[in-house]
Order: sequence, then C-alpha cells, then structure tokens
Amino acid sequence: MRGGGLRQLSQCLARRLARSKPGAMPRAFATAPAAETVELKKTALHDFHVEHGGKMVPFAGWSMPLQYKDSIMDSTLHCRAAAGLFDVSHMCGLSLRGRDCAPFLETLVIADVAGLRPGTGTLTVFTNERGGAIDDSVVTKVGDDHIYLVVNAGCRDKDLAHIGAHLEAFKAKGGDVEWHIHDERSLLALQGPMAAPVLQLLMKDDLSKIYFGEFRTLDINGAHCFLTRTGYTGEDGFEISVPSEHAVDLTKAILEKSEGKVRLTGLGARDSLRLEAGLCLYGNDMEQHTTPVEAGLSWAIGKRRRAEGGFLGAEVILKQLQEGPPVRRVGFFSNGPPPRSHSEILSSSSGEKIGEVTSGGFSPCLKKNIAMGYVKSGFHKPGTEVKIVIRGKANDGIVTKMPFVPTKYYKPS
Repeated sequence: MRGGGLRQLSQCLARRLARSKPGAMPRAFATAPAAETVELKKTALHDFHVEHGGKMVPFAGWSMPLQYKDSIMDSTLHCRAAAGLFDVSHMCGLSLRGRDCAPFLETLVIADVAGLRPGTGTLTVFTNERGGAIDDSVVTKVGDDHIYLVVNAGCRDKDLAHIGAHLEAFKAKGGDVEWHIHDERSLLALQGPMAAPVLQLLMKDDLSKIYFGEFRTLDINGAHCFLTRTGYTGEDGFEISVPSEHAVDLTKAILEKSEGKVRLTGLGARDSLRLEAGLCLYGNDMEQHTTPVEAGLSWAIGKRRRAEGGFLGAEVILKQLQEGPPVRRVGFFSNGPPPRSHSEILSSSSGEKIGEVTSGGFSPCLKKNIAMGYVKSGFHKPGTEVKIVIRGKANDGIVTKMPFVPTKYYKPS
C-alpha cells in the first residue's frame, strides 16, 4: 500500500524484470506524469546503497535502490526464504500529540483509532468528501495522547496539506492536538522468516512477545527506535524508525549479525512481494476515486465507525457497505503474457468490458501470472472466467482469492 512512484522507475523496473527470467514480463509500478528535472532527495543510506551495488532510480522525488547485484526474482525468493532489508526512509512518519489526537484523526480516516489498545495499530485510509482514498496509512496508537502514522512518499505533500488544513480548523475550535513530522528519522523494513531471529541479536527486549501490528519504543543496537511488527511483503517482519545518524550503523549491524541470511533488497522485489501478498499500491490499485469498500478494505472500517460515521465521505462509504459497491478489487491468474496495469478485462461469455487490471506480473514464488484489478460487481466471485487483453489479444483468466502467497504474520497462537 506504499505507493507514489515515478515513470522512470516503472520503465527501469520493466527492463530489469524482463531480463531477470526468460518469458517474465514487467509489471507496472505506480506511475505519475514525468516530472521536470529536479534534484532528487537522498536518504541517509544513499551512499551505502551505491557502495553495495545498488542500482539507483528516481522514485517519488527520491534516489532509491531498485535492486542490488542479484536479480529482482532472486531478491524476492530470498526474502520469502530468509530475509530482506529495505530502506523505506522516503516514506513520511509523523506523530500527533494531545488529548484530542484520536478524535481529530478520526475525522479524516476510517479506523476506530480510539478503540485501539495502546501499542497497537491498524491499516487505515484517508478519505475525501466523495468517499475516495486520499492515501492509505498504518496508524498506531502509542498512547491516549500520542498517535504515530506513516504515509506514502508520493502522497506526502498532499497528505500533509490535507492533515494540516484540518488540524488548524480543529485547533481553532479548541481541539488539543499538535503534530511533528519525523524528518530526523530513517525507516528500515526487515522482512522474512529470519527477520526476528536476526533482530533479536541486537536488542534486549523479547521479540516473541511483540505480535503483528504491535508497536514499541526501545533500543536496537544502541539507538532509540520505534519498532512496529508489520511490513509490505506478507512475511513476518518489522519496520524500524531509527534516528538518521544511526541508520547506517544499524543497517551494517543487521547485515553482519545475519551472516548472509539478510540481504539488501530494493524496490523491484518490494513490488513483487506486495503483489504476491495481494496488497494495494496507492496510485495503481487505489486512487482518489476509489472507495475503501471497492478496494476490498471494508474490514478496516471499525464497527463503531460504521455506526457513527464522522469521517469524510462517510455517507458514500456507509451506503456502499449497505448496498454493495459498483466495482470490486479482485485477484486473477491468467495465461499468456503477464497482465499489465490498464489491461482490459472482458466477460468470457459476452465479450463486454467489465474492468481493468491495476497491477500484474509474473510471480517469482508461484511461477505463474498474477494480477489484481477492478471488475463490475457480479463478476467478482472466485472461479469467474474472464478474458484479459494484452497487446490486442484476449487471454484466458480466472478470478481468484488473495493473497496469492499465504501471509505469515506473527500472531498469538
């Protein structure tokens, strides 16, 4: 769900994927109109990436590693088998503080923020007045007076403008809430079955007592970090917010302690992993005209929020919960070349257009084509046969449940 790519990244990813396996065709990354030439921002790990063979590409205004010395296919498989370490410092972390931070945020998102236990979080969606998605975010209730959230890099400017405008209006009415943007911190994502065993070597706190979706502030390798057991791959793993001056040392420590089990991993494999996990990429699979119900995220709308509303676009969203949405996000398996973003989806019986692919490609783990997209309600049931048009030819496809690869989140037994 962490989107906001640039056209250059899409083109570069396409070339890399096309070379990484015979017959493997590229999948579109989240794209935006080509930007004017500007100086790209660099994370605290930029030079470290270059020194370790990172192939740097523009992404949401940042210079980010697409891949390293191994292929995107190999990186994807290694993360599932062992672990991958991603620099996701381009994403924007921020804190809301004050006694009214939860009521304020609930005017903007669909989650039951107040109902979260301290130290737990959930996926949510920022909505507009029409019920469409401004962005998706993982929001954590650190305590009753502190909320931590991370928004997508490509949505940063519009998200901060949106939050800021509503914050000022809320405060003008007497609300007690302030915010801080954590530009002083970097963000690492350590994902895969070896993530916990390796990270445990660098800290005293017992990771076996921290479950999926939970948050802690603690010391890792001598640095005071925000640790969330979450990720964007479907694997067990962590997102680690670390003071930027400690980012390189922590990265080196993780790699050294892992003895080869953890590899630096780039945006190319991150996209393959999230697609296999059936996760949305904002800008591809969810946009300002897409409601959370249409995107298959009804589960993220808290029970109390369904009863009370109180968020932007609630009337539209609650009506769709009652009556059903006009379109639905679904998964597909298909024959022929891998589907790409904007490939048309046709009814296999009548030939009418019933939808469009939003993300698709060759799955490194399943060794077959997978895709997701939107179809008219009524064509969304698993097992429904469709045709997916690629380069003018209609190929057989079938609607399937997601995730494509089973998730392995660490939850209480």
